[in-house]
Amino acid sequence: MIVDFIKDYAKLIVSNPDEIRVELTEVDPTFKEIVIYAANDDLGKLIGKSGNMINSLKNMVNGCKAKDGVSYKIQVLQA
Repeated sequence: MIVDFIKDYAKLIVSNPDEIRVELTEVDPTFKEIVIYAANDDLGKLIGKSGNMINSLKNMVNGCKAKDGVSYKIQVLQA
């Protein structure tokens, strides 16, 4: 559910939505890592000025911790 939301949200922000790929890795039962792969031109759009865009995504995902008790880490990498 979180991965689908992040993927749909990222596609709305970038210029090349068909190049967005999101992967979820479970490090342990209480920690998961989400990696967003995007085109080189779109990395800045996903990170935002002073990191505001990615920080807002991180805050939203951390809000899910209250529901399921899982911590998330989000990274944006070049596809």
